[in-house]
Amino acid sequence: MNDLIYLTAAEAAAAIATRRLTSEALVRACLHRIEQNEPSIHAWAHLDPERSIAEARARDATVSIGPLHGVPVGIKDIINTKDFPTEHNSLAYLRHRPGEDAAIVGALRTAGAVILGKTETVEFASVGRKPPTRNPRNLAHTPGGSSSGSAAAVADFMVPLAIGTQTGGSTIRPAAFCGISGMKPSFGLVNWTGVKHYSMSFDTLGWMGRSVADLALVATALGLGEAPSTAPALRDLKIGFYRSPHWMEADSACREALENAAARLRAAGVTVADIDLGPDFDQLTEAQNIIMHGEGRFAFLPEYRASYHLLHQETRDEVENSRRVTLDQMRGAYNQIERCRLAADAQLATVDALLTPAVPGEAPEGLESNGLATFNRMWTALHVPCITLPGFVGERGLPIGVQLVGRRLADWRLLAVATVVAPLFDLRTI
Repeated sequence: MNDLIYLTAAEAAAAIATRRLTSEALVRACLHRIEQNEPSIHAWAHLDPERSIAEARARDATVSIGPLHGVPVGIKDIINTKDFPTEHNSLAYLRHRPGEDAAIVGALRTAGAVILGKTETVEFASVGRKPPTRNPRNLAHTPGGSSSGSAAAVADFMVPLAIGTQTGGSTIRPAAFCGISGMKPSFGLVNWTGVKHYSMSFDTLGWMGRSVADLALVATALGLGEAPSTAPALRDLKIGFYRSPHWMEADSACREALENAAARLRAAGVTVADIDLGPDFDQLTEAQNIIMHGEGRFAFLPEYRASYHLLHQETRDEVENSRRVTLDQMRGAYNQIERCRLAADAQLATVDALLTPAVPGEAPEGLESNGLATFNRMWTALHVPCITLPGFVGERGLPIGVQLVGRRLADWRLLAVATVVAPLFDLRTI
């Protein structure tokens, strides 16, 4: 049974579809892994083993209803679920039970998924209370946030898939820190209904798995359009190498990983060209930061007024606008980002994807910080799809993911590119 936890979601879905594996056996294997490792990892906010097993049995008793039939999935605990609490890692929401599923949970269920439980998050997926979750690669280090539990649960083989969110870097960063694959789709493609907002301009649902095929499986289940009929040939690809305005803020191991990735692409016949998006993009990270915190002060106003004493001080500071974000600053940031979105559409049409850092380096030691979203904020602001791929490590032996970025609403093209280039970054070939 224990070997079942090492199946990717795509492998598990295929085995369940052909009756070579039961959903119940897979769910029981996942729950056994959780029982063994959860006391040290702390990836889960809520579990109900009996309910999950019953749901798996129900899947086994029916014909396949979708691409995720019988596959267990973890759900970040800012996403409403009707049969699990949704507490947002906030004392203000203890024992809170929504009356219905969020739209994404409903979509997953109707695609056949088994909801295994709720994963840990930073309070409201923003600022505030930190989760107790540890990085499975080294328990002394953060898994990243705010989708901390989702990344750790997938990385530790507790569940093959998990859903997260991203407002700055909260899907790509923890996936990169934990050595798994993660995807933030184009803004607006996945319905946000039933999920707690932080910044309405940027909030995006994302997901994590252990292969690009896993990411594509979720994209299919969520109706992101049609996959290309054929995979691109490596020799036909053109990848832009974008070091970004923050290149020197990455540590030497991260920079070496990106240069190594580019060299591997070239050796495989991919055309790799250095890309400079221009000076307008240099201020995007700050523009995203202004809008995120400017909108964030309004996002938690009801909780601030009703449950002030239950909120973490950082959440109170957000509502009180401790960063002194002005409306004039927000107006300028909105305009800057809108200009860059048009320019990015044109620039990204000239390449199949960009290769760029996902994180500044390895996951920081300790649980006080989620790590920096330095290499994520601008892409979240631009509303473009992003995928992080594992395969490189730093000086401490911890993962350093690399990031592929695609043109806005060209999510399936990015998935196709990631599918053919991911084997080039396989850790076992380093």
